[in-house]
Amino acid sequence: MKVRSKYAVTVGTAVALLSLLAPATQTAFALTGGQIKTARIISLGTDQGRVDSNEELNLTVVLKMHNKADFDKAVEDIYNPKSPNYRHFMTATDLEKYAPTAAEFETVKRQLVGEGYSVVSSDPHRFSIRVHGTAGVTEKAFQTELHTFTYKGRTFQAHTTDAKLGGVAGDLVDSVAGLERHQVRPLLKVASNPRTNKPLFQKPVITADLASDIAATVNPTAISNAGTFTYKTPGASLPVGSFYGAQYSNKPNLIVSYTPQRLQAHYGLTALVGKGYDGTGQTIALVEAYGYDAAEADANAVAGVFGLPLLNSSNFSVVYPEGKPLDPDAADLTGWTTEIALDIQSAHAIAPGAKIVVVASAGQDNEDQIASLQYIIDNKVAYTASSSWENDDEIIAGPAEEEAFNTVLELGASQGISFQFSSGDGGDLGLGTPVGAVGVPSNSPWATAVGGTSFFNNPWGKTDITTGWGNNITYLNLDGPVDPPSDFTFFYAGAGGGESVYFAKPSWQSALPGTGRQVPDVSALADPFTGFMIVYTSFGTQYLVEGIGGTSLASPIFTATWAIAQQFNGGPIGHAGAIVPYLQAGQITDVLPTNGMNQYDVVGTITDSGGTTSYTAADIFGDNLYSQADFVSTIWNLDPPYESVALSFGTDSSLTVTPGWDNVTGWGEPNGLPFIRGVTGREYPAVPVVK
Repeated sequence: MKVRSKYAVTVGTAVALLSLLAPATQTAFALTGGQIKTARIISLGTDQGRVDSNEELNLTVVLKMHNKADFDKAVEDIYNPKSPNYRHFMTATDLEKYAPTAAEFETVKRQLVGEGYSVVSSDPHRFSIRVHGTAGVTEKAFQTELHTFTYKGRTFQAHTTDAKLGGVAGDLVDSVAGLERHQVRPLLKVASNPRTNKPLFQKPVITADLASDIAATVNPTAISNAGTFTYKTPGASLPVGSFYGAQYSNKPNLIVSYTPQRLQAHYGLTALVGKGYDGTGQTIALVEAYGYDAAEADANAVAGVFGLPLLNSSNFSVVYPEGKPLDPDAADLTGWTTEIALDIQSAHAIAPGAKIVVVASAGQDNEDQIASLQYIIDNKVAYTASSSWENDDEIIAGPAEEEAFNTVLELGASQGISFQFSSGDGGDLGLGTPVGAVGVPSNSPWATAVGGTSFFNNPWGKTDITTGWGNNITYLNLDGPVDPPSDFTFFYAGAGGGESVYFAKPSWQSALPGTGRQVPDVSALADPFTGFMIVYTSFGTQYLVEGIGGTSLASPIFTATWAIAQQFNGGPIGHAGAIVPYLQAGQITDVLPTNGMNQYDVVGTITDSGGTTSYTAADIFGDNLYSQADFVSTIWNLDPPYESVALSFGTDSSLTVTPGWDNVTGWGEPNGLPFIRGVTGREYPAVPVVK
């Protein structure tokens, strides 16, 4: 069985998708005349019919700014090191210069209430208003129809014709979130058996034995010395497979997971944390859906084992901007419990002195998450925030959602808030090209898109080996040698990235290729095969799970590092995505394609009735490699002698790691004090920590 990618699309479908995402659209959408354009994907999706007119929903209606071009220029100047306004974040007075007038706001509000909506909230500067109503009210108010569509297993809601709010208010509206409705998805990946897709290590916790369970199962050694492995078919003389290479994990079925201390060491934070530069005085916001009651207890179970400060009411809280979800099991039913636990525990591992605030929406629609982002801005909850989720990719999302996310994120950046978003776990999404493969809202110029890496020990050296995150798996043995091995190979997962077809490149990306905003900006650990461990509670049972990854892990790691940089700076630094491109050599770890382990990559022979055939590492993974010639591959004996695979690192679909910026790792990983000095511009901390 040869599978190029589980995200593979047909040539015809790819052409159709790329025609929808033509380069001519590589500028931000201007919604002229109050028209809210339709999502172009509805021409490919299957129309499942009209939404029930009684279905309740919320909308966030974004009003047009005054002098929007001037506002955009002013925010860009905040992030231009040559500007006299560099890092002069906007105050309430500054924002009022661009805000809709009170009369304009009242005109829109009056129209919405008159149509049958009730007002839920509005931001203090009148840039947007959130309302509640029904689908029937919405269709009448915006002069369109709402339908449900399906596309490639996904279900979403969209308006079928360009929409516009009635009356004179329509000309005052810039965009609307909620006409299109997509379920945001956690970007979490658990290391699993490639054949059964079951997690490789997950077990109920007996609290008294948690420390011994972790000690017995945690495996920090990803790469073992090279060796030769021979595979035969039981009861038959042929075929015989003989493969040589470095071995993944030195214990069968024991997945590799790292401790908080190992993460701190890799990112050069051990000495800083030891001196008190651990995020103290800073707050990390985690944007989630639903929330779950055992989150604090789960985090403390792990913190107690690793000597981290325990969470309590002084350094941890959960806020529900929309109120608690109606179903207390909502997080368990949708997979958000694991995501929330990962975000809290990984952020706490990197910045154990920071306060963590979980901002939990009552639902998981894109509009719910926009409301949470606005809540963080309005209430100054934090100046660094992580969102380990994706609304949808640019193939499905439409301009109304693009603009709504972009507006709120730009408002955050103007006030010094850095919003991090995971870049995705599906590589190029099976398109075979980086164009159009980016997710929403990590594609916004005002979001910091966090890509993924793998890192592991070097058995032949002292420093870690770091690659871009991208795994391919080829079966070498499955109750006998797979002959040829490339007949059973597939793309497992990898960091998302590529070139936006919605947004033009911001000024800080002017030196990068293409014309669209490039994703990602930075990166951190995301590979579940070199992952993290967490404790989480689902339906009343507490579990220990190892091998957790995805860009869901990368985003909180980077966000927590940014909190330490803010502590060093003595205050907010601002939008990381616009700051990192100006770093100098040595201030960020550039993830390079050359890893020095090529001589240990998997090679081998298979002898069958036709003779002996030799296979290079490239032969073993076949078409999955695209043009990638420099990667790490290992032999992974999951269940010897019956099940063995070749596992690669640094093979991310058609996305590739290059010197400098690339579409897998961005500009690279943070590297401790040099990174913090670079992004703050400070040689010494603003306020020394007194121990």
